[in-house]
Amino acid sequence: MTLLEDHFSVFAQGFGHTLLASIIALIGSLVLGTFFAILQVTKSKWARGLGNVYVQIFRNIPLLIITLFFYLAVAKVIKMTGFTAGTVALTLYTSAFIAESVRAGILSVDPGQMEGARANGLSFAQAMRVIVLPQAFRVAIPSLGNQFINLVKNSSILAFVGGLDLMYQGNLVAANTFDTFATYIIVGAFYLIITLPLSYYIQYLERQLKQKA
Repeated sequence: MTLLEDHFSVFAQGFGHTLLASIIALIGSLVLGTFFAILQVTKSKWARGLGNVYVQIFRNIPLLIITLFFYLAVAKVIKMTGFTAGTVALTLYTSAFIAESVRAGILSVDPGQMEGARANGLSFAQAMRVIVLPQAFRVAIPSLGNQFINLVKNSSILAFVGGLDLMYQGNLVAANTFDTFATYIIVGAFYLIITLPLSYYIQYLERQLKQKA
């Protein structure tokens, strides 16, 4: 415990950056993923094509490559820190997987509900927002929960670009103290502080939805 006490402020700073990056990426990837999921189920060929291209690109390129692209290439045009580059990359990468989860949820909804909503005067966007998406998210919750947990763990990618996250600070402590085992045990415990409550909350939501079904 001496290691934690001596370097608590360092670990706390890293924990704060990891939590902030995770929250930003979670919100951003959910919005982007939902948007591209909707594009993939529209009747417009170009919209479906755009959605499919986006998802395939970011699903099939390693997160590290995306992060380094923003940190080394994009940062030359648009000034950004390692934290920003890593968070943007994490958002784009995760949004592709969320898009697939949401798309599967949308496709599970009876098409007749969209047709009925349109027949009653709702626009496509209104019908999607009011009728289809609420049901799609219920179906997609287990998959979305897994993606959110993966997002938190994947936030360690910020360490590669000086993102000041938990893993980055852990690396500094390990390098200074040479106590790598204890350092990464502490780092893992801090990650659990985020992921375990999130996991239990997702399970709680699943139980609540099953009771209402």
